[in-house]
Amino acid sequence: MKTDAKILICYNSPVSIFTIYNGKPASAGSAPNDLSETGFSKEISKIKRSLTENFTEAKAFAVDGNIERLITAINNYSPDIIFNFVESVEGVSTYEYCVAGLYQLLEHNFTGNFAHCLGNCLNKERAKNILRAHGINTPASMTLSYPGKIAEKGFKLHYPVILKLLKEDASIGISEFSVVDNYKNLSKQAAFLQRTYKQDILIEEFIDGRELNVAILGNSALPISEIEFKTLPPGLPKIVTYDGKWMEDSVYYENTKPVCPAILNEKIKKRVEKTALLAFEAMGCRDYARVDFRLNSKGVPFVIEVNPNPDISIDSGFARAAAAAGKPYSELLHCIANFALSRKRNDSQNKAS
Repeated sequence: MKTDAKILICYNSPVSIFTIYNGKPASAGSAPNDLSETGFSKEISKIKRSLTENFTEAKAFAVDGNIERLITAINNYSPDIIFNFVESVEGVSTYEYCVAGLYQLLEHNFTGNFAHCLGNCLNKERAKNILRAHGINTPASMTLSYPGKIAEKGFKLHYPVILKLLKEDASIGISEFSVVDNYKNLSKQAAFLQRTYKQDILIEEFIDGRELNVAILGNSALPISEIEFKTLPPGLPKIVTYDGKWMEDSVYYENTKPVCPAILNEKIKKRVEKTALLAFEAMGCRDYARVDFRLNSKGVPFVIEVNPNPDISIDSGFARAAAAAGKPYSELLHCIANFALSRKRNDSQNKAS
């Protein structure tokens, strides 16, 4: 029997704002479009279909820069909840949290994370400082402000290091050139990233170990996933690149395969799960998130990123972890929607009393 509820599915209308998305010069085979956005927009009809298996009504709305149009759509449709898939507005990632803030101002219940959580997690430096304040391991790092150069003298991080755009997700700007082991290559990649993306850069000590991620649903950790690099050609850094996530014909896509559940000894498994839940709480997450880790040579987990509202399309790592826990895709969406519906019911009861 279907739950009587109207769901407005909000997602970002796909727009490309950079000439290059995969963090390397055009001569090295660059991705011209943000495939992380265009790929997900194709999933919306499947998500709508899955939600209507359990709820009476679902409608999709593509969010763009016309915020008045979004407000009108919400007011006219008057949804019971908003299923929030917005990760940027017209390609600008830093507007993600603003949309969630708008839902909050309009006092509409929505799935996923609050505005402050989305904003804090997107800013990698701020996220790392919050994690450190809670005693959670995260690699040593520094931020290079745009525009700026790195002084070789006084550079205190230990090589190798990895360069990331400070306020982007979906591995935008991450390529095989992101991991460097000397000052010359560090300066070269930093200059390229600043020239291409005109943003601050996070420089982080690179942990050359196993890469794990933990999907968290509600307050529970789903089976741990691992990205395997066994077949990656020699000489390429063992990382998850933009190509590896979004370019099906790329070397990284073919040779960085997820395994879920990951094969771990019980001690490491429990430590990773505990740390993931601590990071989830420290960042103020709710409903669902993904915590990414690297293990050092001693098996110590380091949080490299906390991803609130991660990709939950049908072929995503999150959906794979849910399936490993016995939750088919429609049940995963139903569960996340019910988190928001429960909040709506509680709000109604509190107002009535």
